[in-house]
Amino acid sequence: IRERQARRAASAVSSPVNTHSAGVSAQSLNPVDGFLEAPPAQQNGWGDSNGPRSVSHPPEYPQPRAEERTGVEIATKALGRNNKNGQAPFYTGDSPGFGSVFDICSSPRQPIQRHILLTSKTSTYLSNEDKEYLQYKGVFNLPQKSTCNELLRAYFHHVHPLTPVVDATTLPHLYPTGENQKHNLLLIWSIFFVAANYVSADTWKLEGFSSRKDMKDSMYSRAKCLHYIGGETDHTVLLQSALLLGFYHSEADTHTQPWYWLGVAISLCQSIGLHRCSSAVCATSPIPEQQQRLWRRLWWTCVFRDRWLSLTMGRPLRINMNDCNTMMPSADDMLIDFIELPESMSTAYIPKDLSKLAEYWVTMVQLTQLLGETLTLSYQPFGPSPSLQQVESLEREILLFQLPQNQDHASSPFATFYLYHLQLHYQAFLVTFYRPFITKTPEGLPASDQGSWQTRIRNSIDTAALQTNAVLDSLVREKLLEFSGPMTPPLLVPAMHVHLLNCKSTDPLSRRLGLNKLELCMMVLEQMQHTHPSSSLFRGIFLEAIHYIFPSYVAQSTIPELATSENTLRQDAVVDDPMAGITIGEDAIDALLDEVSIFNFWESLNNMQS
Repeated sequence: IRERQARRAASAVSSPVNTHSAGVSAQSLNPVDGFLEAPPAQQNGWGDSNGPRSVSHPPEYPQPRAEERTGVEIATKALGRNNKNGQAPFYTGDSPGFGSVFDICSSPRQPIQRHILLTSKTSTYLSNEDKEYLQYKGVFNLPQKSTCNELLRAYFHHVHPLTPVVDATTLPHLYPTGENQKHNLLLIWSIFFVAANYVSADTWKLEGFSSRKDMKDSMYSRAKCLHYIGGETDHTVLLQSALLLGFYHSEADTHTQPWYWLGVAISLCQSIGLHRCSSAVCATSPIPEQQQRLWRRLWWTCVFRDRWLSLTMGRPLRINMNDCNTMMPSADDMLIDFIELPESMSTAYIPKDLSKLAEYWVTMVQLTQLLGETLTLSYQPFGPSPSLQQVESLEREILLFQLPQNQDHASSPFATFYLYHLQLHYQAFLVTFYRPFITKTPEGLPASDQGSWQTRIRNSIDTAALQTNAVLDSLVREKLLEFSGPMTPPLLVPAMHVHLLNCKSTDPLSRRLGLNKLELCMMVLEQMQHTHPSSSLFRGIFLEAIHYIFPSYVAQSTIPELATSENTLRQDAVVDDPMAGITIGEDAIDALLDEVSIFNFWESLNNMQS
């Protein structure tokens, strides 16, 4: 008892002051009451110590009854001999795991169920110390109701169309209203964190924060705390949270947090078998159809993040598609959630062009597949060199790929932006596909054709970079940059790399044109840095590279009268400079000026010391 009291006292002394407790208001319902108290410790663990003892289980080791029952339930469920309803998803795995044992016991006419539902286990208990720490972190103090409403609307308008990880049927229960106790605080704070990019400045000021960054950091801290010690046992909720927290960027670790959380998300996906949900499996699976649709969205969101983060960060692919057979998603997989949503909620939170946005998302997933094939073919340092046949086969697929047509005038600004955003992804992908062949040729290409081949490749790269600038020009002219997300700044880097290489041309006019195109990208990054710290990071790096080529270059800032947007998103307080304390070494500049691969640049960037 004395030791427990000492630990509690030490915990109270070591806990810092919660600087944001004044920035939020507690709801009438206290969410802390929903957490279970830890049960009193039992002396012997199992029953009466005076009962009969088994020879195989000495008295100091309790009989593993619960574990054995779980094993029996797994086996009977997988073999189709247990029809009891379950709620906890479980994936038995494939050969050579223990799931292969079931193959011996099964009939050829009765396929093994790899995805089963087990009886829900008792919720994890939280110690008083953990609950006190969660209370100190402010996880039970939700924003005002008006702020919650704005954050939810921002999520479904700006985040969900590109990252549809939340089950929209739970929208009526996402946060407590005083009568409803079905809310999940981990999911709430994860949603609020990623949606904070898009709320008005008046909103974060109302909640007592000094800046948008301050608001995002606070919400991220609460979600992360709940993810680690909140006692959440639902792997689907943990997966949803990890995918949303993967949009966090900090000054000191600008690139590490997205990569870390993606690893958590992929591990959760594979642990519950989301990578092995083929159409045949889904047809006979006990998993409800609604859950299957959500799982498809979650899995393909992981694939999307894996491919594009690999491109923008120069890291290896985590997902091997040879291990996966989950069916492709459809627009209905996203839209089905909203069919039975009350009209009042649809009007308040859901964009009117959602069906169009769902089609864009499916197109993005299809493009992501091509990106994965490209990275596997040409960007594995120790992989085989691509053959001419492989390159031409993939190029034919790319040329047949169709982007949606331009919007009509009736489209909302949201839908117009997402189409442009899809085009930015496509042009970045084209640069990625063609770039390796600037300096090397595929195996099997005749020597007599190499000159014309590389000329065509360079023209294709320049065209893609020029199209990127055309899209940026449209975003600026139509005042759509305010809809940009955390993924937008990295999409400019491939084109900026091409423009920078053109600044090295021996032709003076080509050098000036390259610099002119690069400056447009720099101005767009400057405009986005109010919300996305990575914009400042990229801008600072390329500015240093420009000075390397043009020592007398003076950076042009955005025209003052254009710097202030009509939208209140641009009313942020002074943003901390993400470049503060970071030294850009010569290796990073050399990598930027290297034609071989942008991966060299990202590797050098990741090695920069702060």
